[in-house]
Amino acid sequence: MGTTFELIEPLPLEPIPPLQNGDRMTRPEFERRYTAMPDLKKAELIEGRVYMPSPVHQESHGGPHADVITWLGFYRMFTPGVRGGDNSSLRFDWHNEPQPDALLMLLPERGGQARVGASKFIEGAPELIVEVSASSMSYDMHEKLEAYERNGVCEYVVWRVFDREIDWFVLREGRYVRLAPGSDGVFRSEVFPGLWLDPVALLAGDLARVFQVVQEGIASPEHAAFVQ
Repeated sequence: MGTTFELIEPLPLEPIPPLQNGDRMTRPEFERRYTAMPDLKKAELIEGRVYMPSPVHQESHGGPHADVITWLGFYRMFTPGVRGGDNSSLRFDWHNEPQPDALLMLLPERGGQARVGASKFIEGAPELIVEVSASSMSYDMHEKLEAYERNGVCEYVVWRVFDREIDWFVLREGRYVRLAPGSDGVFRSEVFPGLWLDPVALLAGDLARVFQVVQEGIASPEHAAFVQ
């Protein structure tokens, strides 16, 4: 007498829950849900909480963001061994995967502390991050600042659009302190020699002046030594 087998229907796969603003989860779960939402433009995990910014406006984000990318890109063009990023996700610790507006990082072979892993994500902390902060200012200056500080981002620049202010923080002994501009009003990066910024010109949209100042930085002996 032959053996009969009963066919068992496989259990249906549980749908992957969508990300919701304010959700609490680990980074692997965040990535699982983010990957399942290909039409989602931006979401971040900061200190275990999901942040999903509202659509951005040209005046409060799009325009300033473009100016920041232009400034950093110009510096990178004349500085070998440096890589830039625009809205790249960063794998930090178990509870943080931010997606900063802009970044600069040294290549690992040049002593950089972050790298692009096999997953194509940046793993570790870039040397410099810039956030254009309008609707996101409530966490850019608090939870996100603390996450960047703890994970070793050396310099953190925040453009507070509505306040018309630019803050430049540098990491010293594990804590952020504000970088003071020079007597000429120019910020000078401590990590990337020659990366100079006139904050008044950037706030005014005076890119000609922004370029003039960063060109002066690129022509400085400090930048030449850094490139060598």
